[in-house]
Amino acid sequence: MKQRKFGVRDQFGYALGDIGGSFVNLYIGSFFLLFTTTVLGVSPYFMGTLFLVSRIFDAFTDVIMGSIPDRWKIGKSGDKFLPYINVSKWFLAGSVLLAFTDVSSWGSTAVHVWVVVVYLFYGIAYTADSIPYGSLAAVITQDPIERTKLSRARAVGGMVVGIGAMSFIPMFIYDNGGNVVPDAFFKVAIVFSILSLLAYTGLVRLSTERIRDDEANKKKADYKFKDAFIAAFKNRQLIGMMVASVGSLILINGVMQLAAIVFAEYYGNPGAFAINAFVQMGVTFVLFLTVPKLVKVVGKRNLVIATASFSIVGSALLTIFIIENVYLYIALYNIATIANMVFVMIVWALVTDSLDYTELQTGRRYDGTLFSIYSFSRKVGMGIGSALGSYALGWVGFVSGAESQTREVAEGVLRMYNGLPIAGFVLMLIGLLFIYNLNTDRTNEMYKELEERRAA
Repeated sequence: MKQRKFGVRDQFGYALGDIGGSFVNLYIGSFFLLFTTTVLGVSPYFMGTLFLVSRIFDAFTDVIMGSIPDRWKIGKSGDKFLPYINVSKWFLAGSVLLAFTDVSSWGSTAVHVWVVVVYLFYGIAYTADSIPYGSLAAVITQDPIERTKLSRARAVGGMVVGIGAMSFIPMFIYDNGGNVVPDAFFKVAIVFSILSLLAYTGLVRLSTERIRDDEANKKKADYKFKDAFIAAFKNRQLIGMMVASVGSLILINGVMQLAAIVFAEYYGNPGAFAINAFVQMGVTFVLFLTVPKLVKVVGKRNLVIATASFSIVGSALLTIFIIENVYLYIALYNIATIANMVFVMIVWALVTDSLDYTELQTGRRYDGTLFSIYSFSRKVGMGIGSALGSYALGWVGFVSGAESQTREVAEGVLRMYNGLPIAGFVLMLIGLLFIYNLNTDRTNEMYKELEERRAA
């Protein structure tokens, strides 16, 4: 049967996958710490340790999950990844409901056990969903330009939720006096769980797996985890992306938890969170139009290196010099941290190039396993970032359960919000400048050789 050509349908469908995941992942990532510390009264140090330990646990389950689609197919379609997404979406949607259930009436021990169990369940659900979804791009198309379009679509999909839906949450979870409304968290979770399910359903129906390495009716592939594992650690491109992505995720998860607190406590303006989100949306739109053109001129790798260098300097200046005007601050912050928006826009194209590099080296494809090993680094970055964000609150004297924080504490949170990105940008620079070495010419040569091999 003739396959449908790659087009807008694939890009829109793939974007829906990140939209579906972001309704859960960004909501938990941005507001679970706030919910547990203010509503459930859990210590930020406890939450920081939980974030770190659970993400490291998730990183190991990623590798297990990645090998499963490489070993076994489920369902009758012959697809490798879509059937797994169709099942895991239900667990992910359920996890967000559990995460924001108010159990503050329970005893302290029971509350802490509940928080641990729920967060671990969310991590497992996230793994079961994100590994097949991330690997899916490699089997939708092998064309470098089409893969860049998929990466851009995924980045925009996540930002639609992160900048759009997330920006309105403070309007519901804070009352007119700036106090947290406990039951609002669960109401938002209900809406987001439904939207997540709808988005993933759209992904499954609109996406086409074109690259198949086994017959459609072959349930178990000729696969050895040892070979895939060795191939991964001989792939310097993949290692470089792992280092860079740890930096990006430290930045995202570290500052994401602090943003709502910064605008509510230091600037006394919870609504500025939404304004900041809309500014980010504008920057994202500009990058959506300009990044492909910049990539053609300087290349994906060089673009990240240049912007990361700029953002290290910009973030350092914001940390040293406090900006009192919230609107000026929002403008300068988004300029100073622009490297991460650029990285997020093209990271998946860089990752799929890295997966193909293993085929160049070995003649075999291990997309699921390699992506899971790459995802291992993302989970480590998320864990470290979430832990740093939580610990940062403790370091500056944040008081759990308090209606408001002192001016000194609020300023400390602001400096942490500005300073944490520096570590992330440094790691991005190390990964892309010193380890990953596929420039534009070498990438084109790789795909030319792979095309010749496949034709033969």
